[in-house]
Amino acid sequence: MVSCGFVLLWALLALFAYLVIPDKTPNANRQILEISTKKPGFEVDMLMVPKETPPAKISFFQFLFNGRPDDCIYLPFDSLQINKETTTVFLYQAEGASSVRTEVIDNTELLASGVSTGSTTAGFNSTEEADNYIRSHCVKHRKFILGTDQFGRDFLSRLVLGSRISLMVGFIAVLLSLMIGIVVGSLGGFFRGKVDDAVVWFINVVWSIPTLLLVIAITFALGKGIAQVFIAVGLTMWVEVARIVRGQILSIRETTFVEAGRALGFKDLRIIFRHILPNILNPIIVVSAANFASAILLEAGLSFLGIGVQPPMPSWGSMIKENYAFIILDAAYLAILPGIAIMLLVLAFMLIGNALREALDVKN
Repeated sequence: MVSCGFVLLWALLALFAYLVIPDKTPNANRQILEISTKKPGFEVDMLMVPKETPPAKISFFQFLFNGRPDDCIYLPFDSLQINKETTTVFLYQAEGASSVRTEVIDNTELLASGVSTGSTTAGFNSTEEADNYIRSHCVKHRKFILGTDQFGRDFLSRLVLGSRISLMVGFIAVLLSLMIGIVVGSLGGFFRGKVDDAVVWFINVVWSIPTLLLVIAITFALGKGIAQVFIAVGLTMWVEVARIVRGQILSIRETTFVEAGRALGFKDLRIIFRHILPNILNPIIVVSAANFASAILLEAGLSFLGIGVQPPMPSWGSMIKENYAFIILDAAYLAILPGIAIMLLVLAFMLIGNALREALDVKN
């Protein structure tokens, strides 16, 4: 029950990620180099400067699945010096920095970031008016719960968004493996003879190749990218499904209800898909849960090797790759947290598989 709740929680977070994460840009890729590799709980004030060309408006569903580009530039600062016409920004400086960086911004640029307070786009009437307006409309206080990565991106946002890849790869790979494995296993188990010999030979050949090497070979053949990862992982996981389906069909193909279907003149495909498969779903469901966990691990391994999901798209495997050098420094959590997320999600699916095996075991 706990494992199901954990998986459901991550699934909801993955689906509605852009509604809950702080960084709502596509791929949570808002880079602010001034605040790179900050510790969890880091807080800073930011000045929001509207972009000259605002991004096009998008629908709610586009935002839900792809995020929304920023309409402002975020400048972290230590202090502001505001007068009637310009604002001098003393940019945030890390501890030990020798020089102070400043940036001067025309106040007319900042008027577009909020609701007017009586001023016009020509400028402010007084320094006090400019100070009140800018501090209330253009300054935002940000807290980074899990800190930032080496590019100054919000680590919590990328960690939550990275769950999408793992769950999508698991779901699509399992679906693809079921489609191939059920068809191949059914043909071998039901028709036997030369068909079964060919199926068994093919299964043994694929089974003898190390899974990760086979996935890497398919990925190299298809190219890098998220779609290629789905196909590569799915094409290597059908063997277990095919072996189980073939074994189950061999054990029940001579039973009474199969003989009755033949006597009634039903076609072979109807007997297989309408009468046999519904009776062997239990072991298929159990192996699918285990395959889901294996697919998550395979995707993480491919992304870690650099041939899986490509930057800037967040993936737990690629996050470990980007940050594993920090393990020996004082920011080891950047690599450890994605690893813990992978471990917990895989463990949850394995526990679900074990629970399903016990619950669906007729002997018990």
